Amino acid sequence: MTQGSRSEPILEVRGLAASYGHVEALSPTDLRLDRGELVAILGPNGAGKSTLLRSIVGLTKTRGEVLCEGEPLPRGDPVAVAARGIVLVPEGRGIFGPMTVMENLRLGAYRVRNGGEVARRYERVFDLFPRLKERLHQPAGSMSGGEQQMVAVGRAMMADPKVLLLDEPSLGLAPRVTVEILETLRRLNAEGLSVVLVEQKAPLALELARRVHLLSLGRTVAVIDPREVKTHDELARYYFA
Repeated sequence: MTQGSRSEPILEVRGLAASYGHVEALSPTDLRLDRGELVAILGPNGAGKSTLLRSIVGLTKTRGEVLCEGEPLPRGDPVAVAARGIVLVPEGRGIFGPMTVMENLRLGAYRVRNGGEVARRYERVFDLFPRLKERLHQPAGSMSGGEQQMVAVGRAMMADPKVLLLDEPSLGLAPRVTVEILETLRRLNAEGLSVVLVEQKAPLALELARRVHLLSLGRTVAVIDPREVKTHDELARYYFA
């Protein structure tokens, strides 16, 4: 994994909080992601993990600040955040079922008008997921869950992200497919992509992560070195009891 610079994180969250109506879903939270780093966000259901990712990209009403390469990101404008290179693969994949694989992927590079650059990005995705090249003209909704997740990650990669945020990429997938998706994530991170990963399958996430943020009831309760995770009472209570 590429060593990150401690002088300037590629992504920094400062006191980010979010509410749905009068219910606070995320208490003021800090997070630092260095270049080339993979940080895992773990916690029980309802801990605020998805809310944190959605808040980073501006999909929820928030308080606090999010910076990319030292510059504040616009709040409440997910399109502008994506243009800055912060790209979310949402829980449930968010693909467009009636559209073909090719059409779904092209949406990830909708701002790119250079045909050669678009073609280069397609080839990058096909290198990661050769199966998608075989199914380019197939409706994405007719594919297996694992293939749909490949489309979702591939679409994000078409945006040429600086930071990839993944929300439960293994949700509903067979164990073999889960391993395949996470191995692709390991490869991307080894090549220098900075990643924030929300994942319920804690042992798999711990194999990939450099640091772990543990959320509970909308609050960060610990930041842990994965090598120490089984000796940490709070995390062990949730995942290893």
